[in-house]
Amino acid sequence: MPKKARDFSREMKLAAVRRMMAGESVGALAREFKLRRHLLYLWRDHFRAGGPSALRTRGRPRKSEALANASVVATDDLSLARQRIAELERKVGQQHLELDFFRQALRQVEAKRRPIDKPGAKPSTPSSKR
Repeated sequence: MPKKARDFSREMKLAAVRRMMAGESVGALAREFKLRRHLLYLWRDHFRAGGPSALRTRGRPRKSEALANASVVATDDLSLARQRIAELERKVGQQHLELDFFRQALRQVEAKRRPIDKPGAKPSTPSSKR
């Protein structure tokens, strides 16, 4: 007959992970909680990746948990979007400065150029050919 999977509460997982990260022996914790060391390492990795909310219980998350996690993700997405907007605004400003520079340079080149009144007259700027 197969063994039934044990359910561990988030609080118990969090306590075990915190004790493990504080320096307690993983083997001693595994014996105390009567579970495999692999599970403690797995919980620790989940905790490092997503914080306490990553240590959820088995099964489908409750609506309140799902909504809380969704708001955290939305907040992260919003901050990433704001950073991207600021980056793009800086890029547009830089391009505007470059455009102004090239317009001014074009005005100066056109001002130095003499108009050609007669056919066969020499151009106002020297040739670039050597």
